[in-house]
Amino acid sequence: MSSIQVADETFVAASPHAVREVLGDRAHWRRWWPDLTLSVVEDRAEQGFRWTVAGGVVGTMEVWCQAVLDGFVLHYFLHAEPDEILPSGGRALGDRLAHLNHDRRVAGRVMSTEVKNRLEAGRSIGDPAAGRN
Repeated sequence: MSSIQVADETFVAASPHAVREVLGDRAHWRRWWPDLTLSVVEDRAEQGFRWTVAGGVVGTMEVWCQAVLDGFVLHYFLHAEPDEILPSGGRALGDRLAHLNHDRRVAGRVMSTEVKNRLEAGRSIGDPAAGRN
């Protein structure tokens, strides 16, 4: 089991085909995860990416876009180990791992919220999904 495990999901009311433009831009990757080096393991087009990650943490990361209703659910997963010397145990170790997990959850939420906001821009609540009119 990894010390850092993040799983999150966000519904995006837009065509899953539109996600490729936002998610495929490597400049976004550097902004969302500035301390990480991402190496693509699998490019699944509108279904997302799988990466190996190095830098602040070492492990695997995935964004999977699952078509649902008139949009998609953006699933975000990170399984990694910190690339730092951790306290040897006890409360200090638990506190540090909690902090690292929190930071990675926030980074994932920033990414998914940006994808959602970009793809749903101009769409009113209750309207059909963006790109599906």
